[in-house]
Amino acid sequence: MPMKKKTKATTARAAKRHKGVGVARKPAPPRATSAPAPRPPPVPQPPGAPNDAKAAIRRLRVQLAQAQARIDQLEASADTDFLLGVLNRRGFERELNRSVAYIKRYHASGAVIVLDVDRLKPINDAFGHAAGDQVLKTVVSVLSRHVRSSDVIGRLGGDEFALLLWNLSETDARAKAASLEQAIDGLSFMFRGRTVSAGASAGIAILGPHAEAGGALEEADRAMYVRKAQRRHEA
Repeated sequence: MPMKKKTKATTARAAKRHKGVGVARKPAPPRATSAPAPRPPPVPQPPGAPNDAKAAIRRLRVQLAQAQARIDQLEASADTDFLLGVLNRRGFERELNRSVAYIKRYHASGAVIVLDVDRLKPINDAFGHAAGDQVLKTVVSVLSRHVRSSDVIGRLGGDEFALLLWNLSETDARAKAASLEQAIDGLSFMFRGRTVSAGASAGIAILGPHAEAGGALEEADRAMYVRKAQRRHEA
């Protein structure tokens, strides 16, 4: 059988394989890789910056505490009678409102006594306001001795005082008002060689579950004026 003639191309490839030379392949293109985004350089911190920030925070806290203490002091002074050291009318009415809210919520009880110092104006007119101030200070001292630490004393203005007393029945409140009158009636003072006596008239209002602060204060005030008229008639 006759042999087929090989083509030149086939002969050439065979010769290359025989010599160990392969067909050259086209190299694959390199794979594209995503490089990480460069980080921004760190911001340089001045030496001691963290310590400076902590010190500033401490200073601000101290200043805030001092400001709050000053606010509390101003609020307290706004509610206090500067001469006698008891609550003024504003402070007493605020405390009375809080107490009435407490009484309504917890079904507690209490009483308000409004007390007016008798014969203070003649003392002021005859011996001056310094003498009248001495009388008022002594009256406050007497009231403080006759009430409990939980009770509240306030000066409504001039020679008029109010007391907020806890857990008193009407009978107990009337007895307390009478004892306060007696204690102040027994006071005597020496001014310019003269002996001067004071006095007091007291009215009460009972605080119950339906009480209103403003109404209770007005009721006790009216009762005080009725009592003052009675004492004037008895004298």
